[in-house]
Amino acid sequence: MSQNIVIITGAIFGMLAVLLGAFGAHALKKMLSEDQLKSFETGVKYQMYHAIALLSIGFNIHYTSTAMYWCFTLGIVLFSFSIYGLVISAAKGKKLRFLGPITPIGGLLFIVGWLLLAVHTVS
Repeated sequence: MSQNIVIITGAIFGMLAVLLGAFGAHALKKMLSEDQLKSFETGVKYQMYHAIALLSIGFNIHYTSTAMYWCFTLGIVLFSFSIYGLVISAAKGKKLRFLGPITPIGGLLFIVGWLLLAVHTVS
C-alpha cells in the first residue's frame, strides 16, 4: 500500500467530514429532527476519527497493512455514508431501509481495522 494513497484517502475523508459536518449543522438543521441530527453527527464523528486513523497510519506506514487500510476506508463508506443516506432519506419521507443493515458492517470493519493495527504493531 502506497503511503501517499493512505494519506490522500485520510485527507479526503477528513475534508468531507468537515464539509458534511457544516452541512448538517447549517443546511440540515432545519429539516432534521434532533435524533436525526444526532445520528448524522455520529456519522461525521466516526468518519473524522477514521480519517485521522488513516492519516496516522499513512505517516507511520510501517504500522499499516493493505487490509487495515481497506477496513478503515470501507468502514467509513459503509458506516458513515449509510447513516447519511438513512437520515436524509428519512427526512425526505422516503427512508432507504436497505441501508440499515449496511451500517453495522461498516462498524465491524472499523473494529477489524483497529484489531489489525494492534496485531500489526505487536508482530
